[in-house]
Amino acid sequence: MAGTPGPTAFVLGGGGGPLGAHEVGMLHALIERGIVPDLVLGTSVGAINGVAVAADPTVSGVERLTGVWSAIDRSDVFGGSVLRRLTTLARTRTHLHGNEGLRALLSDALPTGRIEDLAIPFQCVAASIERASEHWFAAGPVVDAVLASASVPGILPPVEIDGEHFIDGGIVNSIPVSRAIELGAQRIYVLHVGRLDRPLEPPRWPWEVGLVAFEIARRHRFVGDLAALPESVDVHVLPTGQQEPPRYSDLSQLRYRDTSNVRERIALAHVASARYLEQHGSGVS
Repeated sequence: MAGTPGPTAFVLGGGGGPLGAHEVGMLHALIERGIVPDLVLGTSVGAINGVAVAADPTVSGVERLTGVWSAIDRSDVFGGSVLRRLTTLARTRTHLHGNEGLRALLSDALPTGRIEDLAIPFQCVAASIERASEHWFAAGPVVDAVLASASVPGILPPVEIDGEHFIDGGIVNSIPVSRAIELGAQRIYVLHVGRLDRPLEPPRWPWEVGLVAFEIARRHRFVGDLAALPESVDVHVLPTGQQEPPRYSDLSQLRYRDTSNVRERIALAHVASARYLEQHGSGVS
C-alpha cells in the first residue's frame, strides 16, 4: 500500500514456536538498512523477539537475539525426557513445562526490568482468562508481560499478574496490525512466522484439529485487519524466504521443541527480507 512517511511500527506476530526464528532474520534486514521503529508490538514468540529489538535496536542487538535463540536450542527451556514432561503434566494437569527456564533466559538477556525503560516503546498482548479478552502490556515488569504473551496453552502454565491469569496472546490477536493503527503508526513492517500464503488442508490427525481452527481464526483476523487499514498507511509484509511453507506436522505440539535449524531459518529470512526491502526502496525517511 502506498502511503506517506510517518511513525514506524514493527509488528511481530506469533503462532509458530521455533518458526519465530524467521523474525530475527527480518529484524536483521530492517536494522542493517537503517529502518528503526518508533513502536514495537509483539505477540507470543513475537513478543520475545520484539522486546529484544525494543531494548537494543541495533545490528549488535539483533545478533545478541540470535544468540538467545541459540541458547534456547542448547538449554532445557523445553527440555527434559518424555517421562519428565508427563510427570509435569500429571502433577499440574494443564501443561508440560514450567516457565522457570524461559523466565531465567529472558531475565539474563534483557538489559532492563521494566517495559517503560526500554529504548523503543514496546507493547505485547496476552489473553486474559478471567475477562476472556486481549490485554496489552505497555508498562510494568518486562519478563512477566512477555511470559504471559508467550504462554502457549498446554505447553506452558498461565502467568498470574495482579490476581489475573494470562495465556498466549496469539489466541486473541496473533498479528496485531490493528493495534499499530490505534497507536498512530503510518508505516508498518509485519514480521511473521510464515505459512500465511499456504492454502489450508483438512486435519488428518487429532492434534491437527486445533491447529487448523487456530490458523483459520489467525488468518481471518489478519486479512480483515489489512483490508480495514486506511489508504494512507504504508504496510510491508516481509518474506520468510521459505521455498515451501511448513505443514501442520511442523507446527504440532510434537515438534515445538525442534530448534535444530534456527540459524538456517534466520539466514533465509534475512536474505529474502533484504531483497524485498531493496526492491521496494523502503528505508529511512
